[in-house]
Amino acid sequence: MPVSMSDLLLALDFVSSDGGGMNEAFLCRQTGKIHWRSSDLDDQFEELPDDLEESDNYIAIPAKRQLDLGKPLVLAFAGEFMPNDYDKVYRIFGGRGAYRNFKMLLEEKGQLNEWNNFEAQATERALRDWCKEHSIEIANENRTLSI
Repeated sequence: MPVSMSDLLLALDFVSSDGGGMNEAFLCRQTGKIHWRSSDLDDQFEELPDDLEESDNYIAIPAKRQLDLGKPLVLAFAGEFMPNDYDKVYRIFGGRGAYRNFKMLLEEKGQLNEWNNFEAQATERALRDWCKEHSIEIANENRTLSI
């Protein structure tokens, strides 16, 4: 069953938002529905399927780090769009508050929009590749694409 890219992107953001594996999302291969779980919450968003852990019908949505959408993506952006600041960006990602400091640098250089577009395109491309690798169909607004 096809799943929408917008649902996949929301699930990826959710899984990646806590930075420590407390948020999880699982795609049901049969229905295309995404099930959400957070160990940070006492109550879940929904009743989860009983066979979620044992069945091959479900696949865990990866976090951005699992798709190399963290530091490697930032450095790729810096190499392409900020070559004069590449060393500075590299140093930023060697310390605490890396993304906050990187975004401050982007704002200072007027490149925040370029980064947001670059990251969005890379994220969608990585999710499409992940779907292809796991034989997951992505629903398009006009038609269903088999990947």
